[in-house]
Amino acid sequence: MGLSPLLAAYDNVLLDLDGCVWIGGTCTREAPEAVSALRSAGKRLAFITNDSSRSPEDYVRKLWSLGLQASLEEVVTVGAAIQYALAAKPSTGVYVIGSEEIFRHVSESGHQILNGTGRERDAQVVVVSWHEGFNYAELRSATQAVSEGAEIIAAGRDRTFPAEDGPWPGSGSVVAALEYATGRSAQILGKPDPRIFRTALDRLGDGRTLVVGDRLDSDVAGAAAAGLDAAIVLTGVTSSEDARAAADPAPVAVARDLHELVVAG
Repeated sequence: MGLSPLLAAYDNVLLDLDGCVWIGGTCTREAPEAVSALRSAGKRLAFITNDSSRSPEDYVRKLWSLGLQASLEEVVTVGAAIQYALAAKPSTGVYVIGSEEIFRHVSESGHQILNGTGRERDAQVVVVSWHEGFNYAELRSATQAVSEGAEIIAAGRDRTFPAEDGPWPGSGSVVAALEYATGRSAQILGKPDPRIFRTALDRLGDGRTLVVGDRLDSDVAGAAAAGLDAAIVLTGVTSSEDARAAADPAPVAVARDLHELVVAG
């Protein structure tokens, strides 16, 4: 299976997961074949996600279960980016909105988690990411901590993410609620922040790089911020009309799905 002329011109390919490689627990059309074609052509791959609810090990297991070979080194999550950023700060109290995996990243960064201690409003940092159990009490505690001076570190601004039964609210929806309640802005560490792309490139090495995703506001904008080309697939949240009308920045290609982009071009 040969590559399209577009993909043949790149050395590295950074693949978004939700909406590009899979939707929920199902691969997009012939995604395993597309990834296999990239590997057969000698392309260096990374899988990038703003979903902080799973560990890199979880993502490797899911990729293999769906017929996509991947190594731990190839998976770059926003949770790891959050841990790295926190580790550079002096030890302090942190209030966390997120999954068990985010709690683990914060704990391993060397900070004290204040959830459930009665001292939530004393936190100097509030970490925000999507998780299915998000509730008003979490928003209240985070609002009080930020109102007392805590900074906000967030996984991303994705409004939604594609699921098998339709779009679900993403981390951006939670961040927006906290920003609106406090009048403060969050520091975003996932896409479109360029650091997550640079983390992937640190692992892959030099070469011409293409980002493939389903979102203009995070995948294409983030690639542009990192100085990289980006292509859009229409299996996620972006419509054909919006993708083809995008001008600043514009994707280098728009395709029905990953397989069409990689093989047919």
